[in-house]
Amino acid sequence: MFGRFRKQARTPSAEDRHHNIFEAAAAYVAACAEDDQDALEEAAGWVSPEALSFGVRELACRAVIALARDRDEPPSAVVQELMGLPTV
Repeated sequence: MFGRFRKQARTPSAEDRHHNIFEAAAAYVAACAEDDQDALEEAAGWVSPEALSFGVRELACRAVIALARDRDEPPSAVVQELMGLPTV
């Protein structure tokens, strides 16, 4: 009897989904690396510019730490190599 009064369950679409800072940063950086302007703009709209900046910064730090561990080098050496800077 009450079945007809129930709201039909709705699955959220991709546009309705809320993304966290780290999802946005990962998608943004991957799109940048792949030179995908559409994906870059989409990811940039998921969170505020400040939150995206924080997420990208955190992703960069984690990536440098992971590369430094893999290479058994200090993070400063990895950063200098990635950015094409002279070693000090």
